[in-house]
Amino acid sequence: MIISAGKEEIFNFATPVGIGLVESAINLSRLCLFDKPDFLIFIGSAGSYGNLRVFDIVESKCASNIEHCFFKKECYTPIENIICIDSRETVINSSNFITTSKLLSKAYLQLGMEAENMEFFSVMKAAEEFNIPVKGIFVITNYCYENAHEQYLHNIKKAKEKLISYLLEKNIIKETE
Repeated sequence: MIISAGKEEIFNFATPVGIGLVESAINLSRLCLFDKPDFLIFIGSAGSYGNLRVFDIVESKCASNIEHCFFKKECYTPIENIICIDSRETVINSSNFITTSKLLSKAYLQLGMEAENMEFFSVMKAAEEFNIPVKGIFVITNYCYENAHEQYLHNIKKAKEKLISYLLEKNIIKETE
């Protein structure tokens, strides 16, 4: 089953699960309880911390949930906040807050994280809970710098087109979908 966040990221071949960590966790869990899929492919946008370029396509089976306060040593978490099926994969960080700082982006890069997507950690966690194979396929829409939102809005249409082309090329979707 192919899933996406929704709102700006609606695809006619994907089931939207909601935006952010909470909506996506609730809606995906509900979906898995009532009609458990054999596999999950989460598709959508991601912001680059600096190494990945706008319109790059990234596949991943690694997600983290690191918040900004971590870098100031002003928080801790009792949860396991990294899920990694394949350690060679690009790590996608998730938070309900979008990074808009070059300095913070560099800090994420130093931890080995390349991009952020608001939902991927909760998608990975739900898949883990329901024992469903999962991966994410992301198109980079922006850098996680000062003008991240404006850049996202400017690039999302072309980014979705590039993502669809990639999915067709990889035979993940068919032309008729």
